[in-house]
Amino acid sequence: MSGAHARPELLASPDWLAENLGRSEVRVLDVRWRPDGTGRLAFAAGHVPNATYLDWREAFVDPEDSDTLLLLAPPDQVAAAVAGAGIGNGSTVVVYDDTASLYAARTWWSLRAYGLESVRILDGGYGAWLASGRPISHAVHQPGPAAFAPRAQLRARLTTSDLRSLVGSPGALILDARPPAEYRGFQGNARRLGHVPGAVNLPVALTTEPGSGRFADGGTLRAIIDRAGVAGRRVVCYDSSGVGAAKLAFVLALMGHDDVAVYDGGWADWGSRLDLPVDR
Repeated sequence: MSGAHARPELLASPDWLAENLGRSEVRVLDVRWRPDGTGRLAFAAGHVPNATYLDWREAFVDPEDSDTLLLLAPPDQVAAAVAGAGIGNGSTVVVYDDTASLYAARTWWSLRAYGLESVRILDGGYGAWLASGRPISHAVHQPGPAAFAPRAQLRARLTTSDLRSLVGSPGALILDARPPAEYRGFQGNARRLGHVPGAVNLPVALTTEPGSGRFADGGTLRAIIDRAGVAGRRVVCYDSSGVGAAKLAFVLALMGHDDVAVYDGGWADWGSRLDLPVDR
């Protein structure tokens, strides 16, 4: 069907989640996050039954980096956080947030970058669960013990030097997931404004429905992706700091594009480097 996603198994509907909550291998992660640290309070006020709260910044961001860089954490840090949430290599993970799946997608990508394949995003997030009329929980779910052995997927992530080597390559497509004003160099927080030379602007906000936060249907997503010229090319996604880029990478995977990497340094890194080329 024109409206179908190529890989619907990357999404979980509220119906699917409700039917599978009792399965022993299913783990649910609540990654709602607030800059002031009150994400846990949102979780305490109500969450999907059996969900475990995970602060994605603490779990998946390298603490050695500055506040503006959100680089993927090293494997031992990720392994400890994931195992502490009851997730092992054989788990099926469903992750949700309340911010149009931005933090859920960064969690999805972080897990996939370390080899965990069976990860779904709850389509529409916590709001979709509430709208479905299903019960919420206030209990603290204690997951059972688990062991997670990370296996780095090297093609899932690019460094700044990796990306620079791809600039101008006809076999690679660089997608800038930021709003058009940032892409064009009219706005931004880095030392320099603009975009990576040759990058195509595909604002990630176009991929989910306003209000509901659900991912757009397959026909809409396919049209957006086709306009960007994705077909048959290795794709690299970036935004400011790897969050919107991870969501765009998820959308590409949802539509069947496998050779997709995230440049998690993003414009926070590229735009601060005076030795790198910039287009406006």
